[in-house]
Amino acid sequence: MTDFESVGKAFVGHYYKTFDAPGGRAQLGSLYQDTSMLTWEGQQMQGAQAIVQKLSSLPFQSCTHHVSTMDCQPSGQTGGIIVSVTGQLLVEGEQHPLKFSQVFQLMPSTPGNYFVLNDIFRLNYA
Repeated sequence: MTDFESVGKAFVGHYYKTFDAPGGRAQLGSLYQDTSMLTWEGQQMQGAQAIVQKLSSLPFQSCTHHVSTMDCQPSGQTGGIIVSVTGQLLVEGEQHPLKFSQVFQLMPSTPGNYFVLNDIFRLNYA
């Protein structure tokens, strides 16, 4: 596995484990910076604080992500990584999971560390 793939895999595991943990969405702020942008179902927000506020305000207390596919590619000469994820999201109290897709652009911050510059989330209806 090449380095960008191992970084992407580790990031995805950490992101969804944290997101799904009780109170975990508030802990995701360390993955974003002021230049980070989230598009959630077409609604855009920028900056770690606005992103965490959006994620924390979602209308459910807990959920479980099941990743079906994950693809990674290096992004330009800056050492960035594009991570594309598809899967299913099971929200508390629901019996039927929702299909989702999410794309992250990870950028190096300090040696060996990355932050999320771009994050695009969509539910897949059909």
